[in-house]
Amino acid sequence: MPPPPWEAPTEPAPLPPRNLRDAPAPPPGRDAPAVPVPVPPRDAPEGFVPPPPRDTPERFVPPPPMDAPGVPFASPRGAAAPPPAARDYVGSGPPTYEAEPTALPPADPDGLDGLVADTVLDGARYGSCTVRAVSVRGDSARYRGAPRRDALLVARFGAGERALVLVAMATGARASAGAHLAAAEVCRWIGRAVGHSHVRLGEDLRAARRSELKSGLHRLTDRSLGRLRAGAAEQGLAPHEYAATLRCLLLPADPRCRTRVFFGVGAGGLLRLRDGAWQNMEPRRGDVVGEPVVGFGSAPGEKQDETSSGTSQGDRLTMDLGITTPPGPYDEPPVGPPREPFRFRASVARPGDVLLMCTAGLAEPLRSEPELGELLARRWSGATPPGLTEFLADGRTRVKGYADDRTVAAVWEA
Repeated sequence: MPPPPWEAPTEPAPLPPRNLRDAPAPPPGRDAPAVPVPVPPRDAPEGFVPPPPRDTPERFVPPPPMDAPGVPFASPRGAAAPPPAARDYVGSGPPTYEAEPTALPPADPDGLDGLVADTVLDGARYGSCTVRAVSVRGDSARYRGAPRRDALLVARFGAGERALVLVAMATGARASAGAHLAAAEVCRWIGRAVGHSHVRLGEDLRAARRSELKSGLHRLTDRSLGRLRAGAAEQGLAPHEYAATLRCLLLPADPRCRTRVFFGVGAGGLLRLRDGAWQNMEPRRGDVVGEPVVGFGSAPGEKQDETSSGTSQGDRLTMDLGITTPPGPYDEPPVGPPREPFRFRASVARPGDVLLMCTAGLAEPLRSEPELGELLARRWSGATPPGLTEFLADGRTRVKGYADDRTVAAVWEA
């Protein structure tokens, strides 16, 4: 029985001869091939070596295959092929559109500042939380050469432990030529409003002044969306033709403050990953999902989230339905009633939590495709948050039948 490969002699194999004169004579026998011996011409100079015949192939000795430095291995016939690359989708089959961009949006030479990149990726670490955010053009828009209707803004106001981080995302109205401009504009307006008021907002966060936060952010949101309506009138458009949803997170940089504030208007998703399971932080009216969030800015015995009338409603989304807010402590003047319900929620984070905010482009497949939620839960439940490139790959996991733009922001608690 021959010895195994790892016990075979390690003497190097002899090198092939450089010329035919150095080649050893073949052993006698019937099976020895006949090798023609070239004859040098009569006028050849001394030491001349004739070339081999053209119909005689040169002998090539390939090096042994290696699977580790200095360790040969045998490749048996019929060996299994390497595993395919990981899928970038979930569900029963791949999406209809291609996975990568196909066409660029049209460009106006006099309006290049209105161009929107296909993908925006951002992130940071402040206090006890790590932020990851991405906005990706949907498969449908990539195929049609349409601009991304989603906008993303991640900004820090202030310095040190008194800094305040704002994550804002917006989605422009569907089938509107200026949808991407409206989304970007409302993100800039809310960023400007929060930035001018960040000192007072940070104080209210640390002091747990929930009522002041709610009324002030309500007014800032209405003021920003009101500017969109004014812009639509200036362009001669109906209000719904130059409109956008808006969803925001406020994160204090102070590691001793675990309060996370969500506010905004319009469709999307707000979820929390705790102990490996998703909890819906944005339930429909009448639904109670997940355990109550207590203690922040509430009177003793009351739940954290309450309606605009002040009645405790348990772990339920806060909504102000057509109620004009009174003048508040912030620098923006009061405005009229909102066109859509204002959404507000303040929660206290625990170590290991992951808070997820997203536009409808991800919220809808998350609700309809359980495999997507399970995949993200597995990938985001590790000891450390994913890097930017990993988060980009996770955030763009595709689902057949859902081809809209997708904007995602997640916060990992240390």
